[in-house]
Amino acid sequence: MTNSTTRSQRVLVVGLGISGIATALRLHRLGWKPVVVERAPTRRQGGYFIGLFGTGKASAARLGVLESILNRQHPRSITYELDRAGHHHKGMSFVELPGMPYALLRGDVEDGLFRALPEEVEIRFSTVPTRIVQDEHGVDVTMTHTKTGMATTERFELVVGADGMRSTVRQLVFGPPEDFLHPMNYMIAASILSKPIAGFSSHDGLILAEAGRSAWVFPFANHNPAVLFSYRADDIDAQFRRRPIESLREAFGPQPAGSVLGQLLDDFGAANEYLFDSVNQVRMERWHKGRVVLVGDSAWCLTLYSGMGASSGMAGAELLGNMLEKYPDNLGRALVEWEARLRPFIEYHQSQAWGMRRFFTPAGEAERAMRATIIKAMGLPIIGPFITKMNQGGRRRRMQMLDIAAP
Repeated sequence: MTNSTTRSQRVLVVGLGISGIATALRLHRLGWKPVVVERAPTRRQGGYFIGLFGTGKASAARLGVLESILNRQHPRSITYELDRAGHHHKGMSFVELPGMPYALLRGDVEDGLFRALPEEVEIRFSTVPTRIVQDEHGVDVTMTHTKTGMATTERFELVVGADGMRSTVRQLVFGPPEDFLHPMNYMIAASILSKPIAGFSSHDGLILAEAGRSAWVFPFANHNPAVLFSYRADDIDAQFRRRPIESLREAFGPQPAGSVLGQLLDDFGAANEYLFDSVNQVRMERWHKGRVVLVGDSAWCLTLYSGMGASSGMAGAELLGNMLEKYPDNLGRALVEWEARLRPFIEYHQSQAWGMRRFFTPAGEAERAMRATIIKAMGLPIIGPFITKMNQGGRRRRMQMLDIAAP
């Protein structure tokens, strides 16, 4: 629905990821004129494993992109827990978690959203905001082209920062990163494998969970598997002073890697594209200031452990449009109502990220033993179905399925 009061208003969306594209798509349909700027010189392709839960599916459906987003879960996929010696037994995969998420690549969601963007939505690559000054009626944004150094200043009625955990918009308007980044003292590394793991099928999932470190292999239908490494690090800065593969090898040493972990490390070391980063939550007292608002990881960063990043990014973007549509003549009221409705949902999932971290990477031997006990119990004929039923009816599942942006 297009509202005549918003027809001529310009919105700057910073970031061409899931949250940014979803925001541009929703606001364009409302009648705004989005300009999207992206630091990278081109669109990102591929990406690591993500899940899409009911919250994200509902928003994707209303945005008109759910049918174009591939669910890459293989129908015959089996996930195994294993050790370095190669011993393995049936485990529990990510897609068996409460909420039954889609198994996707980040690029699958971005591609679906991007294809839905109308051609008239302007996109500028290699461009970053370098100064943001606002008044009661608008926002003056100075944008700099990262290759030429050329800077221009333009005026917008709204600025949306969807530029990730280390958001430039957040730093320019709200304050330095250290005010909002809360480290979990873990590192993650992810890439797409060049080939399946020797001795296993291409649709087998694998989990090596040790005290303070883990390696996961996520299988896909019609695509090479993805690997995710996660490990505890007391000195985060030291991890970035070396090549990522060197930090990984040190984190998973000094014991011999064994055949499976060895192949995973070798494959990651040879990958042209990969993710290597610290795990942080973003916590803020407010996600908006005047005519500037943050969406997705730049505002709340639920972390990869929560599994809700893509879902909350799309839902937050859609809900923002809903509130702007509900209060077309009162931007301040729209942003206040948007945040009031969304914040309890986000804070719940932020709190759950710590428990989910134990599932992905047990911190020590006690957590590893507890995790192993639960996984084995899940495979027992009587206890397993009971635990599954309890999980599927629990609050976590309800919150993963909650249609927070429902009209």
